[in-house]
Amino acid sequence: ATIFCADSAYPILAKHDIKPDYVCMLERSEFTAEFFNHDFGEFDRDIVFICAGVVHPKAIEYLKGRNLVITQKVLGLPYYINLKDFSYTAVGFSVAHMLAYLATYLNHKNIIFIGQDLAYAENGNSHPDDYQNSANYESQMYEHILTKAYGEKEEVKTHAIWILFKNYFENEIIPNTIKMG
Repeated sequence: ATIFCADSAYPILAKHDIKPDYVCMLERSEFTAEFFNHDFGEFDRDIVFICAGVVHPKAIEYLKGRNLVITQKVLGLPYYINLKDFSYTAVGFSVAHMLAYLATYLNHKNIIFIGQDLAYAENGNSHPDDYQNSANYESQMYEHILTKAYGEKEEVKTHAIWILFKNYFENEIIPNTIKMG
């Protein structure tokens, strides 16, 4: 399987010696850039870091010497060299959407996505215990909404933005992935 990981999950995976193949960043804040302010040495070898061109400059600075690809929302080069499918690799509402597009366009079939929160934990935490900005960093930031859990048998708490992300996966990315084969 190929592991695609959101920026926020990268230091957690490194702590547990789980090496992603791709790490993506879409956010532009200095706060988010700090996910890359680590020196994991040999662990980073062969990981491809893909950053949207709008990320904070510190993210790029922290990734010097690593395998780094910088994209923009609409890339003209892929059109010029007839790789039109790659022109929107950084499109989406979240870094997970960016990862999904990348996995689809690179034609990966057996993929693992790590790092996109879609529901609160049973204890109300918004993030994993190892999250570098605290497990409850966003726990009270948004109004909690009940929605069906995976499998439709139970309910979980989420918020409107996560529902937007989930719906986008279900209504856009998954059907388009199926069409692409």
